[in-house]
Amino acid sequence: MRFCPFTERTCFVLRAKGIRHEVININPKNKPKWFFEKNPFGLVLILENRASSSALTCAYLHEAYPGKKLLPSDPDEKVCQKMVFELFSKVLTKKKTTFFGGNSLSMIDYFIWPRYGQLEALELNECVDHTPKLKLWMAAMRGDPTLSASSLMSGRGFLNLYLQNSL
Repeated sequence: MRFCPFTERTCFVLRAKGIRHEVININPKNKPKWFFEKNPFGLVLILENRASSSALTCAYLHEAYPGKKLLPSDPDEKVCQKMVFELFSKVLTKKKTTFFGGNSLSMIDYFIWPRYGQLEALELNECVDHTPKLKLWMAAMRGDPTLSASSLMSGRGFLNLYLQNSL
């Protein structure tokens, strides 16, 4: 589904790693029969022959496709990034680098971005005014070319299409 932040995570990883792919959007309120044959759980994220959550799909893509590394090689650092993702709000106050995974953009930043990227579209940027570190991270993220190719529409545009059953 083209407006799903979880699907968008996988699209970020696909683009960041330069993996050729085709996106087929479906209406989550009216899923086609073939969709359930590929994903009996009805989740809106499928890699051909693999249906899963976005976190597992991104981990699979990272391991299965060489090229740009989005996770560190060091197991301790890798676990740390996964913990950051799980404990995001607690870690935010202690963050000392521009990005959540360190000094350069990595998978953890792509995982977190979809929810925050929608704030601007919904004209809710003031929600983060009291968190200067988060505001700096958001500004740094907006400069990433992978994110500028994102297909997420404004929250209002999504809501209007959703209410019209036109996703």
